[in-house]
Amino acid sequence: MKIVAIFSGKAGLRLAIVLIAVILSGCADEAPRPNDASPGKEPPIRLEYWTPFSGGDNQFMTEMVERFNKEHGSIQVVQVNSRLDEYYSRLRTAILSGNAPDVAIIHTTILPQFVQNNYIENLTVPAQEVGLRWDEFNANILESTVYDGIPYAVPLDTHALVMYYNKTWLQAAGVLGADEKPVIQAGPEGFVAFLQAIKAAVPPDVAPMAQPSTRIDSVWLWWSLYNQMEGGGAFYDENSTKAVFDNPQSLQALELIHDLYRSELIPPDINDAFKMFYDGKAAVLITGMWGTGAFEHNKALHFGVVPMPVLYDRPAVWGDSHTLAIPTKHGMSDAKRKAVATFAQWIVEHGEMWAEAGHVPSATKVLGSDAFQGLKYRSDYAATANYVAYWPRHVKQWTVVEWLIKEFEKMNYGRQTPEETLRAAAKRVNSELAK
Repeated sequence: MKIVAIFSGKAGLRLAIVLIAVILSGCADEAPRPNDASPGKEPPIRLEYWTPFSGGDNQFMTEMVERFNKEHGSIQVVQVNSRLDEYYSRLRTAILSGNAPDVAIIHTTILPQFVQNNYIENLTVPAQEVGLRWDEFNANILESTVYDGIPYAVPLDTHALVMYYNKTWLQAAGVLGADEKPVIQAGPEGFVAFLQAIKAAVPPDVAPMAQPSTRIDSVWLWWSLYNQMEGGGAFYDENSTKAVFDNPQSLQALELIHDLYRSELIPPDINDAFKMFYDGKAAVLITGMWGTGAFEHNKALHFGVVPMPVLYDRPAVWGDSHTLAIPTKHGMSDAKRKAVATFAQWIVEHGEMWAEAGHVPSATKVLGSDAFQGLKYRSDYAATANYVAYWPRHVKQWTVVEWLIKEFEKMNYGRQTPEETLRAAAKRVNSELAK
């Protein structure tokens, strides 16, 4: 719009001001409205979504949220990310203060605390409203989110331990098969012999197996091996009031791990095992499947990945799951609940995008899709989801694991034996449970 006019005198000036105001008002009416909220059209439902992701996980989830927003004009998701070490304290505070987000990621390990304290909502009705079918999820993953027959979260994935291996070093040691898979003889003795063959063949600065001396990795490995034993895996008594993991089977699993450190098949004082493997300085690394997305970016790393080896009686491996839940929030509308269910359903149905980070999607139809099957490595360990050994359902389990870490670190640094480690850990757990 172009207008040319000539005004003179005070009257003309007043008229000019009036005309300019009218013109600006008209131009404002023609401008696009935020979120396409034109007259007669409902503004989009805004969902605040909290996540604890970092690195590649955060990148892939951000891309998923952006794509969802582009495809859903009536729902707009705003992702708010926090560091994991402060995430759950912030989430609990937000829920108790009435400022909870509309949807949040919650690990299955900490779900018991949120369910018992009524921090998250029953998802039965919202799921029904959007046609979310629970029978389309992996049964083992789904079970970790259901309490007394009630679904409290939509499972997104499982992320469990897998074994990464450097093909170059395994070939040099003669333990790489024609199918480019590791050749490991049966039992714990076979696994030790496998690592010994690698140690004899690789340069001194290459770890046969990389495992940090600190943090949670040795706890995950112990829980996996302990659950592989027939009759193993008990953590608490029937009433969940006393620790019972100080037993011969548990000790057998922990002694194997201790022997790997003591014989330096796992070299001492490793801080960053992940980086060692990424840099080609480790032949074997047992860590979470989230490493896949990172390792495949290193084109110089000739690696493969297989499920956690079965060293005892049955397949079992530590794992956890990311789930989407609705935090308890007074005054939340049914429309928002339905919007959250719509978002959660879309996220799990597009699990192939999340699988790029390395995780195994929870939806069975995603696993059979061409998009997932076209991803390298993931199909090699997808079956792991069927035998993940989740931590027991206890309201203090998230904290209990921290106590285990402290005792296992003492063992890894030679300050106590496996027997002393289990005894001290059980004593600590029992003391805290009695409070």
